[in-house]
Amino acid sequence: MTGMPGRAWTEDELRACSTTQLRSPLGLAASMGRLAQRSVDTLGWAGSVLPPVKLLGRQIITTAELLPDAHAERLCFGSGPVLDRAEIATWVWPEMDGRVPPPAARVTGVLAPARHWRSALTAAVPFARFASAAIVVPRNVAVAPDFASTCLIRARQFGIAVLSADGDDVQVELDGRCFDDAPPVEHTAVSRWVNEVVYQQLLATEAPAPSRR
Repeated sequence: MTGMPGRAWTEDELRACSTTQLRSPLGLAASMGRLAQRSVDTLGWAGSVLPPVKLLGRQIITTAELLPDAHAERLCFGSGPVLDRAEIATWVWPEMDGRVPPPAARVTGVLAPARHWRSALTAAVPFARFASAAIVVPRNVAVAPDFASTCLIRARQFGIAVLSADGDDVQVELDGRCFDDAPPVEHTAVSRWVNEVVYQQLLATEAPAPSRR
């Protein structure tokens, strides 16, 4: 957002395009947009499905909701999304309590689709500490003989849901931990930074299109 503090996204960091234009990383005929939406609907996650983004070196898709009161407060003080990780790292210091902008987004889920379950879990694990997380793999991977004894056991350890997809058909192979039913998670420097990135995505995705004259 122009006129607000915080480093602006570069074109490579955030491209406000529709996920329906991106092909699935699972190598399926279904587009990334349809696959993500069906996965989120199956999991019952609330919020907007945001465009794919690379965070912490992992390609993920988040679902999130804008927190109206916190967003309004930040607008009043001219505090837009802050993306400088060094600055955000100071926000969790005890002496900064009450002096930093409130989180204006609620991350309701983190989705990691991939052709191989190991790649998907590697992407999802860092986010499972503070948000509901799930992986999506092709159906032929989920029916492999060692899938239950390897992928599902490791996913259960981290509370990550496992979905399998075949075209537009998505089904749950393992239920994950739902943070809606858990007590609030104390923010860390990483979770606050992710929240700011998601906040920026929400504003870019939900901003009204400019009127044509």
